[in-house]
Amino acid sequence: MSAAHWALFAGLLLITMVLLGTLLKRLPLSSAMIYLALGYGLGPGGIGVLAPDPFLLAGPLELVSETVVLISLFAVGLKLGIPLGDRRWILPGRLAVVSMSVTVALVTAVGIWGLGLSLGAAVLLGGILAPTDPVLASGVQSEAGRSPDFVGFSLAGEGALNDGSAFPFVLLGLGLLGSHDLGAGGWHWWAMDVLWATGGGLAIGALLGTLIGILVVYLRTRHQSAIGLNLFLCLGLIAISYGIAQICLASGFLAVFAAGLALQRVREHPMAGTLSLDRNRPPPPYTRDENRATHSHHASATMNLAVQGFNEQLEKLAELALVLTIGAMLPYVQWTLAIAWFVPLLFLLLRPLAIAVGMAGSIVSGYQQTMIAWFGIRGIGSVFYLMYALNHGVSGALAETLVNLTLATVAASILVHGISATPLMAWYGRHRRRLPGATGP
Repeated sequence: MSAAHWALFAGLLLITMVLLGTLLKRLPLSSAMIYLALGYGLGPGGIGVLAPDPFLLAGPLELVSETVVLISLFAVGLKLGIPLGDRRWILPGRLAVVSMSVTVALVTAVGIWGLGLSLGAAVLLGGILAPTDPVLASGVQSEAGRSPDFVGFSLAGEGALNDGSAFPFVLLGLGLLGSHDLGAGGWHWWAMDVLWATGGGLAIGALLGTLIGILVVYLRTRHQSAIGLNLFLCLGLIAISYGIAQICLASGFLAVFAAGLALQRVREHPMAGTLSLDRNRPPPPYTRDENRATHSHHASATMNLAVQGFNEQLEKLAELALVLTIGAMLPYVQWTLAIAWFVPLLFLLLRPLAIAVGMAGSIVSGYQQTMIAWFGIRGIGSVFYLMYALNHGVSGALAETLVNLTLATVAASILVHGISATPLMAWYGRHRRRLPGATGP
């Protein structure tokens, strides 16, 4: 297709999604399902104008998928208005650490005894498929606010945290295969890949998000400068958080998430003798006053709204591009019998078992636990880890097995979770007030 044809296709697709956006919210469909089908039609299984061969293009696909995950993690951080020290993070933390570790262990066992993989290959498969997705799960995650819904907040927090906490398991699998240095007795893996990567990533992101947010608000309110260019602020904070974390051998994913969370927590310090613009007014939204961006009562809220609005649109474009690519990659999958039993086993048994272990002892209703267990959506994060593995020494029959199982799992998740999200979340919305712990554990 020529550039003109691509422009026409992209324009028609974007306008169509605008026109159908409200309708899709009422139907058991998701935008990702549409992108997946279109991608398949554009790929080798259709007209063949896209050919994202995962075996030949692992490097570029790793970069693209990593960028999409970073954008989404920053968006999740901006939405969740609860500081990491709040007790409501206990359950998402347990899901992202305990449940994810149990998932890796269960997938490893299935990989060894069901798929005939070596220990390293099975651990690698578990690390690739264990994390839930912060991009494709936006329809079931929590909305912004300081009193989020319990189920939505747990899913959002889990998806944000386990993209970083899954990376050590991917590195462990690669190490057992001889493609990553684990250190004598695994000390390097424990000290650097697990402890420092997690703690350092969160600390670096939180510090940068706080400092940059305070600096921008100070300049706007005290000097009427650094106004506008919220696009640059959004992308710049993502890039600097990721870059510094990676240079320091910490988790860039967790750093970007923590930066978004910290930026959202920045608050104004109103100047003496000034009054809020909202006095004697009904509650917001009142966000378009010319001087709100520099007003000492409103600067941080205005900054956060602008950055969040831009990042959400950027996230949707990134989702479109990558899910189209995933659809175009599906013809490279060899649809074996193993896929037919492995994918249902992961969704219907392994994920619920891992959630039951991670949530053991928590005050959560059976309905809520079932919802959290079902919406363990796999997507962009798994694609990134797959491409990372292919780009770091995995090849041959193992590469084919990982591509087959990962892409099949992601495609199945997009379809089954996309179909079920609207009716299940509508049901939960009607009944959650009667469920114990609906607004907190």
